Amino acid sequence: MKIEIDNGSGFCFGVTTAIQKAEEELAAGGQLYCLGDIVHNGMECERLRQMGLITINHEQMQELHHAKVLLRAHGEPPATYELARRNDIEIIDATCPVVLQLQRRIKRQYEANPHAQIVIFGKPGHAEVLGLMGQTDNRAIVVAHFEDVSKLDFNRDIYLYSQTTKNLGEFHRIIEYIQQHISPQAQFRSFDTICRQVANRMPNISNFAARHDLVLFVCGHKSSNGKVLFGECRRVNANSYQIERPAEIDKQWLNNVATIGICGATSTPKWLMEQCRDYIMQLLPED
Repeated sequence: MKIEIDNGSGFCFGVTTAIQKAEEELAAGGQLYCLGDIVHNGMECERLRQMGLITINHEQMQELHHAKVLLRAHGEPPATYELARRNDIEIIDATCPVVLQLQRRIKRQYEANPHAQIVIFGKPGHAEVLGLMGQTDNRAIVVAHFEDVSKLDFNRDIYLYSQTTKNLGEFHRIIEYIQQHISPQAQFRSFDTICRQVANRMPNISNFAARHDLVLFVCGHKSSNGKVLFGECRRVNANSYQIERPAEIDKQWLNNVATIGICGATSTPKWLMEQCRDYIMQLLPED
């Protein structure tokens, strides 16, 4: 039996940088808090918790004073930085540069035309989207799916952006719909703000899934990026399963397969995919 780990899977640049910053701070000693899960992967969060990282939510941060808090790659709204200033909290800012640039673009657009509709194609309540909303005093409109676009006011200016990890194809469908329905008196501009490091994983994962009899997609259940990529795996190869940890692998899945592909999301650590491979090796007959 052949087992292959997808070289194109695993942490993106932003997540890698955030985890490196956390490890460096923890190695230097002292207490370090992280605002929200540093990555949408329970196994990696547990590894860092054992190193001393303390995960807190926004309510807990309000009670924190004279401490050090890491902001993860997803980014935060301006209110978080203001809270840190008031409470004398030192910020270790690990916001992904791609997200940071997007925040600045939305903020500039909002300040230039606060009466226009700033539309964000993204998941409502997602950490990155909340950070983007904050650049507009929470006045931006979040569009979760193509079907939601019809609710926009096509008589008013529309400026369309996207959460960095959303599907490129659906984003283009949204653009086409708005172009077809926007009033001649209104202005429409779209900005492709989808991270190519993430978007390019779609064709890669598709090719990878097609090469194997069985596909194990390793991913935390909170990962938005993971849901999209696993959906593509299932589309290409019906014999695909999403797992969060090695113990979830069912031995029966291994019956009558010659090749197994192990892949994951931008929030999946390589070491976890390797653990899954090793677990499968233990399940196989010794001969």
